[in-house]
Amino acid sequence: MRVMLFGEAPGPLGADKSGIPFWGDRAGRPVFRALEAAGLALVPPAAYEDWDGARLKERGLEPILHGVALSNAFPSCPTRDGQTFRAPTDRELASSENLNRIEHELSMAAMLCPGRLRVIAMGKRAEWLIRRIEGGPVFDLFTLPHPSAQGLLQAAPAKGKGLKLADLQAGWECRLQALLGL
Repeated sequence: MRVMLFGEAPGPLGADKSGIPFWGDRAGRPVFRALEAAGLALVPPAAYEDWDGARLKERGLEPILHGVALSNAFPSCPTRDGQTFRAPTDRELASSENLNRIEHELSMAAMLCPGRLRVIAMGKRAEWLIRRIEGGPVFDLFTLPHPSAQGLLQAAPAKGKGLKLADLQAGWECRLQALLGL
């Protein structure tokens, strides 16, 4: 283990169904492409053909990770009405139960890490939460925008006006690859 990636929360059609962070989430594709490029994951080629968490689970398709751990700032898919995804609230994120879970995950990753653990927060919410961890291991924290279209556009100059989403995604993948290879 040398790197731990934190997203915000499992997506309703992806990780919430597959049980694996980012696996089957729309925003997870660039994550796994970058992990593959850095030699930290093997993804079955068939997974990219039908990138849906429930169907990936049904078909028994899972990534094989090497030296990286994946998690989310919030462990389950929060919904408004049992159906519609919503972002986790500050209160949910900062609950003692959730902070203890994050601290435990960081401690477990650090124990397996030769040297200092690198933590990459994807999005401001994940960064906000990880900065609240007071105990646990020492680690280096890096932050990227969330890889969703909304996250990339909000982080882009002029909120992405005049830019192509594909270019923002490619640039994001390159930045993640660089952080993974430090």
